[in-house]
Amino acid sequence: MSDNLYELLSSRFPDDPARPCFQLINGEVVTYGRIRSEAQIVAGRLISEGVVPGDRVALQVEKSPEAVIIYLATLMIGAVFLPLNNAYTASEVAYFLGDAEPRVFIQNAQAYLAGAAGRKPLTDPVPRAGTDLAAIIYTSGTTGRSKGAMLTHGNLASNALALHQAWGFSETDVLLHALPIFHVHGLFVALHCAFLSGIPMIWMPKFDDTEVLKGLAGATVMMGVPTFYTRLLANPEFTRESVAHMRLFVCGSAPLLPSAFADFQARTGHTILERYGMSEAVIITTNPLDGSRLAGSVGFPLPGLDLRIGGGGDTGVIEIKGPSVFSAYWRMPEKTVEEFTADGYFVTGDVGRRDPDGRVWISGRAKDLIISGGFNVYPKEIELILDELEGVTESAVIGLPHPDFGEAVCAVVIGSGDETTMIAACRTQLAAFKVPKRIFFVEDLPRNAMGKVQKNLLRERYGVTFSV
Repeated sequence: MSDNLYELLSSRFPDDPARPCFQLINGEVVTYGRIRSEAQIVAGRLISEGVVPGDRVALQVEKSPEAVIIYLATLMIGAVFLPLNNAYTASEVAYFLGDAEPRVFIQNAQAYLAGAAGRKPLTDPVPRAGTDLAAIIYTSGTTGRSKGAMLTHGNLASNALALHQAWGFSETDVLLHALPIFHVHGLFVALHCAFLSGIPMIWMPKFDDTEVLKGLAGATVMMGVPTFYTRLLANPEFTRESVAHMRLFVCGSAPLLPSAFADFQARTGHTILERYGMSEAVIITTNPLDGSRLAGSVGFPLPGLDLRIGGGGDTGVIEIKGPSVFSAYWRMPEKTVEEFTADGYFVTGDVGRRDPDGRVWISGRAKDLIISGGFNVYPKEIELILDELEGVTESAVIGLPHPDFGEAVCAVVIGSGDETTMIAACRTQLAAFKVPKRIFFVEDLPRNAMGKVQKNLLRERYGVTFSV
């Protein structure tokens, strides 16, 4: 067996091809046998269209089993998977396509599979080395240009195996999957853990608290972002009895408020397991499966991953090195060099501290990253849009506490205008999760001696007045 990630995942598929892989909310069941056979057929179509190892295959589609089949087929032929958020606008997608230059761009997964019918299936995966590229995940940068994190077969395999063990997955589990599959949480973390055990997934097209409550009746594990758990807590039918058979609730992609952590524990008797990850390294730390899980802490580094606090103080920027850490940014060699230390540690940009026992706490983000509903939002991208609007002299975009999304994107603008009109203008150029929830107008912005806008003062000023 080579280091092709598909070979690792498929080697753990159940021997019985009739075993369910995806259980859809409409009652349809997609078996592991169908997943394997259709991935082989799609691989055949990709090859017939000229895709060779190293070529990019871009996908911007609704969540579906067919999308997962295309992902597996891409791995199988040694190509590079490029998932794109289906909320991205045409102008945003144009940048990704121009930068990554995919051989194939798929916007309808079901149609693509239908068009693969009759193609010669690929039965033997293309051999890959652990250092070969498997996926590119775009993560926005503070300069406004999105960076493509290059993840290898080895990166993804090592992280999947570590998580599978750390979270105690077994063939008796059933995973409730309500996450999107265009970023690492739903695509790599959730799917890979399920595949490595060959277990069924209760497949939700999106999060809906009523549907999730129904799904939990047949599940043992759920992964989610803080928004999922706050919305479940708002549903009176979410009770201790409704989750009595659940084994594990995992939360990540954004900070979980300590109050939500405590409320969940009091309501259900379960302690949410928080973890810390990012596109460039998938999962970095996790609270223990067995042992204390503390509100606000993201736990301990995964085995094999070295984590240190830069700067020499108790608190500083987190730096990491290990088998799951990405290899480079796509076509950005200068940025790659900038983001790594001389001794090979990736500088995450997240500020944190580490207890004497190794437990990690994250206190902020050095680059003003906003995480809203589990999605990364970088202020500069929104500021570039706002600064072009009539009446705007300068803008500063910040994240403000939000009871549902964790953080809400808001803007403070020097100038004048109609808030509703400006927000509507942003919607035409930005995915919905990036659009400001509020715009505040001021005569000037607070600055330090070097002229840099002090966003911390803006967060303090507007955090108490913000409302949805």
